[in-house]
Amino acid sequence: MKTRRSLAVKGKSLWTKLSVLSSFIFLFLFAASQPFLLAGDKLTPAKKLAASQSNPSPSSPKIPYSDDELFRLGRPAPHTGDQLREIAFPLGGIGTGTISLGGRGQLRDWEIFNRPGKGINFPFTFFALYIESDGRRFSRVLESELFAPYTGAHGYPRQMVPGLPRFRHATFRGEYPLAQVELTDPDLPVSVTLEAFNPFIPGDAENSSLPAAVLKYRIKNLTGKEIKITLTGSMANPVGFDGLGEFNSLSNPVFGQNINRLIKGPVSGLYFYSKKVAPSAPAYGTLALSTTWSDLTYVSHWVRGEWWDDLQIFWDDFSSDGQLSNLEAEDPSPDGRTDVGSLGLKAVIPAGGEVVLPLLITWHFPNLVDYFDVVSEQQGKIYHPHYTTRFNDAWQVAGYLFDNLEALEKETRRFHQAFFSSTLPAYVLDAVSSQASIIRTPTCLWLTNGQFFAFEGCSDRSGCCPLNCAHVWNYAQSLAFLFPQLERSMRQTDFLVNVRPDGSMIFRTSLPAGDKYWDFKPAADGQLGRIINLYRDWQISGDVNFLQTLWPQAKKALEYAWVSWDKDGDGLLEGEQHNTYDIEFYGLNSMLSGIYLGALEAGARLAEAAGDRAAASRYRQVLRLGQKNYEAQLWNGEFFIQKYDLALEKKYQYGEGCLSDQLLGQWLSMVAGLGRFLDQTKIQKALDSIYNYNFKENFYNLANVQRTYALAGEKGLLLCTWPRGGRPPLPFPYSDEVWTGIEYQVASHLMYEGLLREGLTL
Repeated sequence: MKTRRSLAVKGKSLWTKLSVLSSFIFLFLFAASQPFLLAGDKLTPAKKLAASQSNPSPSSPKIPYSDDELFRLGRPAPHTGDQLREIAFPLGGIGTGTISLGGRGQLRDWEIFNRPGKGINFPFTFFALYIESDGRRFSRVLESELFAPYTGAHGYPRQMVPGLPRFRHATFRGEYPLAQVELTDPDLPVSVTLEAFNPFIPGDAENSSLPAAVLKYRIKNLTGKEIKITLTGSMANPVGFDGLGEFNSLSNPVFGQNINRLIKGPVSGLYFYSKKVAPSAPAYGTLALSTTWSDLTYVSHWVRGEWWDDLQIFWDDFSSDGQLSNLEAEDPSPDGRTDVGSLGLKAVIPAGGEVVLPLLITWHFPNLVDYFDVVSEQQGKIYHPHYTTRFNDAWQVAGYLFDNLEALEKETRRFHQAFFSSTLPAYVLDAVSSQASIIRTPTCLWLTNGQFFAFEGCSDRSGCCPLNCAHVWNYAQSLAFLFPQLERSMRQTDFLVNVRPDGSMIFRTSLPAGDKYWDFKPAADGQLGRIINLYRDWQISGDVNFLQTLWPQAKKALEYAWVSWDKDGDGLLEGEQHNTYDIEFYGLNSMLSGIYLGALEAGARLAEAAGDRAAASRYRQVLRLGQKNYEAQLWNGEFFIQKYDLALEKKYQYGEGCLSDQLLGQWLSMVAGLGRFLDQTKIQKALDSIYNYNFKENFYNLANVQRTYALAGEKGLLLCTWPRGGRPPLPFPYSDEVWTGIEYQVASHLMYEGLLREGLTL
């Protein structure tokens, strides 16, 4: 067993590290959802800038919000009532999986088995509170009431203990990485506030990758007399379940020989494991529910009875006096069945006083199955999450976290305070912080060899579209500024693994990286966008060795454009260009040629830094031609378009359309600090056109046969419109859809160029 280790900070405190990153946080905010508001080249408080722009942009009449709505400062509003229904606040670290905190205070979506797990809710797993006040006894599940419809083959699912009393009201406040649920009930002499988080410290990836959920229940005595309480957590032992199928019953062939071990000491609690599951199996692992509270009551496993004996006996025992049976049995569960264990924390609260009860849920599931690989023959191999290099089991995670909780929580709260105390509109703070949570969901993998990988996103039970998709991750900026070492890992994979001998880049990675390669054409936007990202990452790190190591392959990748896409060297791409819309654009087009121009500028600067002056000179020569030709060939007076040979009759183009992504390359260049390569007046006009033509205040009259992400009275930005006509019979797929990622990209670019209200509207 590895020994428990204390938090070691050499030379500087974690907060000092965070302060060093402050300049990067500025860019992270702008890129992730772009709340900082620019006037010219200066950062300007929103209210001041609003006052300086007393009227909306003359050519942008569609500002559906008042200035008071757009520029109102403050914290994000709490959620109540029906708003709580869909809330799922992820609690977990980078590459660890997550448990989500629901809006009612319940735990939901247990995604700790190395794959997404939407809808996985452990049976009979809940927290409850016993209260003894002035001779009266109360017992409540620490959640607000369940939502309708209360339907099912046998009523509401029994495993969710729907018939047990709950608190009447809940208020949820989510300010990532901190969540808070307030529970109240007019019949009770207490109020309860749950604070939940996982350590989140920019620049410290190790301590931001702990497989844990920190739960702190604050119980306040609302009476003038002393009260007694017991807070009990009950949890089913899941070991044997691999995240596939449903875990809605204690009976399942995968279970058997499950053991709930009670451990007492400075850290006490229940340690869940199984003797049935082999250490090499995907379902192998451990889970723990622990606390440093000393006054405890417990039952290692509920009575194994028939019908509903188990829950009935537990609840009667708990609700009678708050004292459990203190059963410490470690007898394994019978084959085909697992057990529930309960841990209670007892306290006496003086009149008007309060108590904070700390709990951790920690997990350790070391075997990650490659079920997703783009190379089918690689599927089925086993990898291991990065956190397994530090911890042997879930109990060791709990020990480390409790040993260092004060420092880790302090740094997490300092980041939270710095972020949410900024003078930005509340909805901007909410949008930016919530997007940062994606880094710490099953979307992202961090393996034992230090390599970081990511899906495009997640389906309910699987990652979607593996891995490190270059053109999709062009849009993502948060990781590079919050945890730059992980973003640099992606660059190393891009250039040291995925660049073929001819210079083309594989844009989906197979595991193990460098063993087998996906046989598919390169994506122009992904390959060229990665050059811009490399420049950004070098600027963030200042690591000359990083640059020198990657430069030869980056040079090869950039110059591949002259072999395949820009054979005449005029600075514009032509021919077949695969891209993020999962099709090929043909001929001259604003989106991909714009990324190319940004890549040329980035390449020139990288070449100079690497001492390759000849390459830098050549890139700038092509860039100058491209700048001239781009505006001459693709500007129609309002926005930039696509030109292709109509005689080819290619499907899935945009032609004369106003593409929301037309300035993607310019935006990437701005984020990376490369500046503008296009005329600013034309940039502003094109952005204004994108807003006016593509932003819709409702979708009542839009016919969309593609995927639907906005409908009826919702607002959104279409990927493309054809305000001057010329819509192809079969335009590119997704053209009538609304993508949040593109909305954020356009919104930030609007703000870069002074179109503040338009950007905030999006």
